[in-house]
Amino acid sequence: MSLFSQNPAAAIAVLLGFVVGITLHEAAHAWSAMALGDDTAYRQGRVTLNPVSHLDPLGSVMLLIAGFGWGRPTPITPSKMRGGILGPVAVAAAGPLSNLLIVAICALLFRLPQLQGGYVALIVVSVAFVNALLFVFNLIPIPPLDGSRVVFPFLPRSLDGFVAFMNQYGPLILLALFLLPWLLPSLSVFSYILSFSQPILHAFGLPSLFY
Repeated sequence: MSLFSQNPAAAIAVLLGFVVGITLHEAAHAWSAMALGDDTAYRQGRVTLNPVSHLDPLGSVMLLIAGFGWGRPTPITPSKMRGGILGPVAVAAAGPLSNLLIVAICALLFRLPQLQGGYVALIVVSVAFVNALLFVFNLIPIPPLDGSRVVFPFLPRSLDGFVAFMNQYGPLILLALFLLPWLLPSLSVFSYILSFSQPILHAFGLPSLFY
């Protein structure tokens, strides 16, 4: 909310980045699941680029209040997918990879002479910035984030207890990590995410962006 009062134009650009990123992220899950034989998301109208189908009401409110939100989880039925354990892993990976693809597209747009400078350039860089954040954030291996669905299937059976514990308490752990800065301001999850996302922007030839 502070960004709206300090720089409304930048705030709108960042919100646009989240809408685009969350929509493409969830649509990528839905599309890849359908491609692998699981029509669960398709039957619920999730194979679409309509943001209304993917944005979560509470996640959208948190986006406005806290500056970070989430979309509606894409429903999947692993037993319907081809590829064994690799099917659900591919579907999980499709979300973060779609965010990385958006960064790549923004990098191409940023190089167009017509988009150099002005508010359009700010929008392009902001969308890339947000999607680099979403890419890194969603690869954290804590349920329900995609990173856990990519990593956990390959852990040895001796860690089944750990996996069960994380699947049960992962959301609470994740919530605690985001509430921690309220108690210890020096410990911010977002600062660590930023530290990993900036090299991604630089790799694509995009400038760093801090508001």
